[in-house]
Amino acid sequence: MLVKDIEYKLKDGRTALIRSPQDEDIQGMLEYLYISAGETDFILRYPEECGKYTAEGEKALFDRVNKSDNQAMLVCLVEGKVAGNCEITWSKGIKTRHRASVAIALLKEYWNQGIGTRLFQELIRIAEENPDLIQVELDFVEGNSRARALYEKMGFRITGVKPNAIRLKDGTLLNEYSMIREINR
Repeated sequence: MLVKDIEYKLKDGRTALIRSPQDEDIQGMLEYLYISAGETDFILRYPEECGKYTAEGEKALFDRVNKSDNQAMLVCLVEGKVAGNCEITWSKGIKTRHRASVAIALLKEYWNQGIGTRLFQELIRIAEENPDLIQVELDFVEGNSRARALYEKMGFRITGVKPNAIRLKDGTLLNEYSMIREINR
């Protein structure tokens, strides 16, 4: 699904652009995936696992998502650099088409600029425009207090926990929490 371009000012005055991914974003997205994986333990990949991402694979992903009627990806660009992205997906199945799943990540250098909030506002807008959707769901890793605060600010509440769902390289086990935001109809 293609989304309309949104240009706005960050808290520090720089201009950000949120839009559907384009071919010109492929290299920047590959760099973003690698860098973001090394900045926090709360993303579900390590940098060395990013070798599976290729320019061809990203192009295929962008093309598939942009043509989809049950999925949208948003890329946030700041001064031409991929600062973050998010995605929303929902099922077409009769029993599950009322549920959407979302995910988001930002590069550390762009934290505290309002990008996460702005991206979530767009994800929620997309969900609200779909008359079938009544709830939006996400998961976050134990200890990710910044993400939890954003999600709660955006109306999500914790609904469950998956004990020991994440295992770090050093053997540390972390829980994964599920959250839901209901859509007012």
